[in-house]
Amino acid sequence: MSKTFLTSSKTYFTSESVTEGHPDKMCDQISDAILDACLKQDPYSRVACECATKTGFVVVMGEITTNANINFDELIRKVVLDIGYDDSSKSFDGNTCAVQVAISKQSTDISMGVDNALEKRDSDKKDDIEKIGAGDQGMMFGFACDETPEYMPMPIYLSHLLTKQLAKIRKEKKLKWIYPDGKSQVTVEYHKGKPTRVDTLLVSTQHSTEVSHKDIEKGIKKYVIDKVIPKELIDSKTKIYVNPTGRFVIGGPKGDAGVTGRKIIVDTYGGMSRHGGGAFSGKDCTKVDRSAAYMTRYIAKNIVASGLASRCEIQVSYAIGVAKPLSIMVDTFGTGKISDEKISKIIDKVFDLRPGAIIRDLDLRKPIFQQVASYGHFGRDDLDLLWERLDKVSEIKEISKQKSF
Repeated sequence: MSKTFLTSSKTYFTSESVTEGHPDKMCDQISDAILDACLKQDPYSRVACECATKTGFVVVMGEITTNANINFDELIRKVVLDIGYDDSSKSFDGNTCAVQVAISKQSTDISMGVDNALEKRDSDKKDDIEKIGAGDQGMMFGFACDETPEYMPMPIYLSHLLTKQLAKIRKEKKLKWIYPDGKSQVTVEYHKGKPTRVDTLLVSTQHSTEVSHKDIEKGIKKYVIDKVIPKELIDSKTKIYVNPTGRFVIGGPKGDAGVTGRKIIVDTYGGMSRHGGGAFSGKDCTKVDRSAAYMTRYIAKNIVASGLASRCEIQVSYAIGVAKPLSIMVDTFGTGKISDEKISKIIDKVFDLRPGAIIRDLDLRKPIFQQVASYGHFGRDDLDLLWERLDKVSEIKEISKQKSF
């Protein structure tokens, strides 16, 4: 995010979302369904599960160390069928698709650093906070802003509303010609960093061959756009596009190959915040790509909710096998009521960013991950996610008021 975004009299920002029937999202859900199945039987499972799909087949590969007994074929087909791919007329059928599995155990070189962090390699406790080292090197970002009640940027928030509504009316069969694959895109106009109106709305949905383009436009506007986009954000200049190519019959893995982790911007903040590059789905909580990204969101959201800034981005970095973060960075983009340096000190007092502490505080050994594999991992007011809590606001406010601080 540039400084001109917060100072310019008029700027535009665009974000997108996809439905659970999008081939990349289908892979994310399969990877996280496998993770959840492992955690349900063995909370200490180590999972790094990738998925790929194309016409008529699904391939699952990765490294899993677990005491769980998983029927991969049955589980994968259930995910595909639950998404809605249950007939070849929809370009994919979970009943008849081929399923291939290539899974090995986690590398002993990796597990050595995770099991015994550099700081505490003489500990014999199985899940001691200091014992768990980061599962990989890397940097992660968390973000929050006051544009919406969910502390999310408005473009991605509205984009998710559209795709969730598109899936809802498909499952309720209000528009029987809608098929599982779909996308949305929203461009919001900003004045000095504040959202003022929706400039452009785009919805694309896979559909049956029987429906006309005119009926698609009419149905999507009535049952999707008009239902979820606030009327005050739309004016006579708002541009609305529905299936702009005119036809979207071939969808899902037949229309485009799918791969786990290819929708990382959809999963996070729609591009409004920086991204460390690591995907989430299919990774257990010892992988800081996931757990630290959740923790930094938790921190940023509590900072903004406490009133210390209207926008806040947190970066944290790790070394494999080391528990303590290598660096922590705070950027409030000039919106902070106190300096970013002081906010950093507050974070150090309130939050523990060691992987073991993150796992404990966010309760990440539970099978909770498939539910966030579609429609974003953050800002989910429809789910009870511990990283979306605002339980540190009072403590943050209290520390910020201390004279000695």
